[in-house]
Amino acid sequence: MDDPTIRIRTARRDEAPLLSALARRSKGHWGYSETFLDACRDELAVSAAMIDAGATFVLEASGSVVGFYTLDVEPGGEVELEHLFVEPDLIGCGHGRRLMRHALARAHTAGGRTLRVQSDPHAAAFYRALGGRAVGEEPSASIPGRVLPVFVLDVG
Repeated sequence: MDDPTIRIRTARRDEAPLLSALARRSKGHWGYSETFLDACRDELAVSAAMIDAGATFVLEASGSVVGFYTLDVEPGGEVELEHLFVEPDLIGCGHGRRLMRHALARAHTAGGRTLRVQSDPHAAAFYRALGGRAVGEEPSASIPGRVLPVFVLDVG
């Protein structure tokens, strides 16, 4: 990161509502209806408990939170990217790549060999561009009948 106004830091528990709202806005960037976004509310939510677990990181630009990600680190080194969202008007500016580089480094530090991602179909090209390998599909936890692509990225 060459820009001194951009930094990634650990999220604070009081930011949970802000991050949940950012996730909804970011997901809405792809043209999903309010009904669809309401159905995804639980999956898009960030809780204080998630933040307390220490695996939620925010990207700040000029002091404002403009993106974040959450990792789920399981015993045995399994690491999954649960959230990665950027403010809609900043999608395509490199913030997602910054967050992914940070997430991959954190996954490596946690002992992971790969980072698993259940992706929104609109984000599939992003994960492929970062070296993600498609390894299948899984049903959405929010929308019955919807399937989501799953990618694996090498860590370190």
